[in-house]
Amino acid sequence: MAKSSSPVSGLAGRYATALFELAEDEKGLAELEADVGRFATMHDQSDDLQSFIRSPIYSAEEQLRGITAVLEKAEITGLVGNFLKVVAANRRLFAVPDMISAFRKLLAAHRGEGTAEVTSAEPLSEAQMADLKAALKESLGKDVAIDARVDPALIGGLIIKVGSRMIDSSLRTKLSSLKLAMKEVG
Repeated sequence: MAKSSSPVSGLAGRYATALFELAEDEKGLAELEADVGRFATMHDQSDDLQSFIRSPIYSAEEQLRGITAVLEKAEITGLVGNFLKVVAANRRLFAVPDMISAFRKLLAAHRGEGTAEVTSAEPLSEAQMADLKAALKESLGKDVAIDARVDPALIGGLIIKVGSRMIDSSLRTKLSSLKLAMKEVG
């Protein structure tokens, strides 16, 4: 059972907890993390996959067939493949991005790490991720797992959320602030 001090809650939290506990029982957390990461990367880089996952117009059968095809193409099998098929059969694909985020939070808590949600305009390189992890570790005093997302609308910069703290250095926000300041002046 999930501990009462679980870092996740809600629908996505329940599914993520179930996935985590299955992997923990099988001692397969590292493999599971890799498969979840591969699916998350596919999701972040494919507008079609994002639309398919969010769309309520597909029946459970259509969602199951679609996600099965995606998983076969990506060669994601085992626990993660079966998990995503169950999610599709239950018509819960819309919550997969939140499930992935919740799973990563559980994994970080299991390792004694903090979790940072980082949104960037473009995918971060390995060197940038390493630099960001080092800076966050220095700032927070503990290792940090990064849940990276891409949002081209940011134009540039980063949005970093750690717990209830948020640092928004995105170009979109800076331009919005400048626009507001210009309206006040003139």
